[in-house]
Amino acid sequence: MAKKKILLLSDDLRMSSGIATVSKELVFGTFEHYDWVQLGAAVNHPEKGKEIDLGEDARKVSGVKDASLKIIPWTGYGDANILRELIMRHQPDAILHFTDPRYWRWLYEMEAEIRQNIPILFYHIWDDLPDPHYNRDYYESCDWLGCISRQTYGIVSRVGKLDSETIKPLEDWQTSYVPHGINEDTYKPVKIEDIPEDFKKQLFGDKDYKFVLFWMNRNIKRKQPSDVIWAFKKFADELPEEDRDKVCLVMHTAPRDQNGTDLVVVADRIAPGLDIKFSTERVNQEQLNWIYNLSDCTINIAGNEGFGLTTAESIMAGTPAIINVTGGLQDQCGFKWNVAPSNMNEQIEYLNAEDYKDIGSLHDWRKWEDKVTHGEWVKPVWSRVQTMVGSIPTPYIIDDKVDVQEVSEAIRYWYDIPRDERKKKGLIGRQEFLGEMGLNAKNMCKTLVDGITTTFKNWKPKEKFNVYKLR
Repeated sequence: MAKKKILLLSDDLRMSSGIATVSKELVFGTFEHYDWVQLGAAVNHPEKGKEIDLGEDARKVSGVKDASLKIIPWTGYGDANILRELIMRHQPDAILHFTDPRYWRWLYEMEAEIRQNIPILFYHIWDDLPDPHYNRDYYESCDWLGCISRQTYGIVSRVGKLDSETIKPLEDWQTSYVPHGINEDTYKPVKIEDIPEDFKKQLFGDKDYKFVLFWMNRNIKRKQPSDVIWAFKKFADELPEEDRDKVCLVMHTAPRDQNGTDLVVVADRIAPGLDIKFSTERVNQEQLNWIYNLSDCTINIAGNEGFGLTTAESIMAGTPAIINVTGGLQDQCGFKWNVAPSNMNEQIEYLNAEDYKDIGSLHDWRKWEDKVTHGEWVKPVWSRVQTMVGSIPTPYIIDDKVDVQEVSEAIRYWYDIPRDERKKKGLIGRQEFLGEMGLNAKNMCKTLVDGITTTFKNWKPKEKFNVYKLR
């Protein structure tokens, strides 16, 4: 049986963005099932318009003898004309779109044209409340919705409920929970002595720190980098004076960004005298894994977060984390109900995607903090203040703000645990990601294939016109 060919619309999978990273895992993990063509987006792509055949590389890396991958790089997010050209040239059996739908609005305006011939599949990254009913038109333009987190699954399910004659009933929405998955062979525990000394020196100089806190994100307001510095300062202030120079905050980001702030000035003024190091050199995946292993703890207190890929990578590497209870970050916390089941022989299971149809989100600490427990590998920080933000294309979204003092106490929590014990707790997170929680690349690819297979099985071309009976 011939393999299906899928046209992927997302960030160029050779790039370093989170969307690109996951796109690569999805493509390379499913060559046994699909041939792939990608319209690869970038801000200003140097190879715009070229058709690049990566079949040889795909076969070598994946081990699949007939793996097929072609990339058509593009500046921005393309348009209807380039899509028509690609469909005509490559004859895909389906289109898979992966990222924020607003960037590819033109795709959904072509729904009637496309769905007469092939299905539209959407791997959806939305994780934040209130339920985005302004996304409903995008959802209705798709034949299948894959949800990156339990929260996304709950959101899509609720938005899809029948609440008027113009909205499709829930059973017409083909939706699957396809958890973001981390490559266990890329991000893994390594012995500190196996990390090159010159790399450690480049990162830390000649110092041997007792505790290293690692933050990796874009320098934008939503990621709260200044609050990370402030929390680190509050934490260090509580240490004996002789220990303050034995702790270090590493921030892998652009320290100055027009969309964020000047973190160099923030560090100099807010936390003078403390070791705050900015890692600005581009690192490959192996080097990033080294940084995770050299860190005692990672931190992500973003105000709203689709998933938090780097945090999940660090946990897969065996490093514990401090996490804001918001969006897809919740999936990484290993939340379970704290009430023993009625049958004591039953195991208390992790909250699942179906649970989130009712839960919505755990971010409201007044409602949920005392009702759930979390995994040993994480110290959750609950949002104490929630503000409503938005824009024209995204009219409303809740921004979950953490208390800086509580963040500093979370840092102290990991600091007070001996390094060997910290590592043990971090490794529990890796094992759970590989096991019951399923936050690994192999499970992501399996659930994606399951969802797409079901869609192909049930799919019927959309009628070009709606026929109405006149009375």
